[in-house]
Amino acid sequence: MSAAPSTNTMPPAIYRVAAEDDVAVALRDIAAQDRIAVGDQIVQVTASIPRGHKLAIRSVAAGQPVRKYGWPIGRATRDITVGAHVHSHNLETLLSGTDEYEYTASDSSDVSKAAAGADSFLGYRRANSKVGTRNEIWILCTVGCVGRTAERIARLAAQKFARRVDNIVAFPHQFGCSQLGGDLDRTRRLIAGLAQHPNAGGVLILGLGCESNQLSKLLADIPETERERIRYFAAQATEDETEAGLQAVEELVQLAERDRRAPCSLTDLVVGLKCGGSDGFSGITANPLVGRIADRVTRAGGTAVLTEIPEIFGAERLLMQRAANRAVFDDIVQVVNDFKEYFLRNHQPVHENPSPGNIAGGITTLEEKSLGAVQKGGHATVTRVLRYGERTSKPGLTLLEAPGNDGVSSTALVAAGATILLFTTGRGTPLGSPVPTLKISSNSPLAARKSHWIDYDAGKVLSAADPESVADELLQLIIATASGQPARNEINEQREIAIWKDGVTL
Repeated sequence: MSAAPSTNTMPPAIYRVAAEDDVAVALRDIAAQDRIAVGDQIVQVTASIPRGHKLAIRSVAAGQPVRKYGWPIGRATRDITVGAHVHSHNLETLLSGTDEYEYTASDSSDVSKAAAGADSFLGYRRANSKVGTRNEIWILCTVGCVGRTAERIARLAAQKFARRVDNIVAFPHQFGCSQLGGDLDRTRRLIAGLAQHPNAGGVLILGLGCESNQLSKLLADIPETERERIRYFAAQATEDETEAGLQAVEELVQLAERDRRAPCSLTDLVVGLKCGGSDGFSGITANPLVGRIADRVTRAGGTAVLTEIPEIFGAERLLMQRAANRAVFDDIVQVVNDFKEYFLRNHQPVHENPSPGNIAGGITTLEEKSLGAVQKGGHATVTRVLRYGERTSKPGLTLLEAPGNDGVSSTALVAAGATILLFTTGRGTPLGSPVPTLKISSNSPLAARKSHWIDYDAGKVLSAADPESVADELLQLIIATASGQPARNEINEQREIAIWKDGVTL
């Protein structure tokens, strides 16, 4: 990736990702009639180009593909001349439905591990060998009816016991009843995954009694070996559910407080990779930066989890090229085409993206958004594909089935086992997940304006002499956070779950 030089001593005006690209990204607002240097060529700008939007640096005839990141991001709907603004008025998606893909063996069929280095964090190693970045008591619900009860128990328990563990938190939701079939199964599987999370030193599962998501079936999804630090009861079967909850939490605190932080290597880290509110800079600053972190973690034998399947449409071949073997390739094809069929089954186009905020930030098509988004996965080998609610168990890069919705996909990452999330954003959001959720801004103005939301400014990548030095700095923040330093979402008490509902409501 390279920034084209400007014609004066001012910082570069545009950023060209790949040499073969037809467009470049405006690093500042560019006025019509400005003259911009692109290599040895001087481009006469013919229209105002907002910051983060695309400037044509090559002519493209109507009907021909337009390239960015070295790949097509759509087709020109009219002739595009050098110096023009390229956006929704002259560019459209190439996506329509499911695709066929051809397997080609990857150059590396396994996860390459780096020698053990100095990078380590202080984590909580559980009896099952999983490592948490927090030692908390989580209160989960089988059904939305007892959500407020769970919050009341958490609030009262925190007043009595919070100093003995890192925190006591309730995660209510609105589902668990009036659901059928696979829709109910997914809800149950997700909650079961959260109940086994290593950041929870103890878990109370609060049921009602008459809900579809029965406690007995939920517990059947949790192995016996994982139940030592789980307590549960149905509120309808208990005289005083608040008192019963407080008693259960006290038992869990007594178990959890025995654990202490101890040195752990990056091998023990599971990072969830997420983006939300992307802009024109996301694919050139924050996402590639997170990709460097994913590469470092996976090379050390750790795990990175990438999700948001609809936001890899148009870029899925980049991941398929890195499949560890034919079976993983087939799983990627299946999860991508299944998700496309989910859209089509509901009479929706597969390209119903980007969002209004994405478009305002300079992203035109889903292909463009996807090609920027998949960079969060770096260059790591894809070792496994998980369905929604499943838990990761292999090192390397995991692809997880979940939609792009921020709350739903963040929760799915946590249920899959992510103990810290790296959440890139170009528009900003206060949303958080049950685990530390580091917000990484794609541009410096956002980091300055929303410093109470943003944990790290990736905009500095554009002025850094060496992007790896920025990755070094971000990795140190990740290590500090994994070792107990609170993320902004924890400071702001922005911690919630959201469940993917795909079915009839009775």
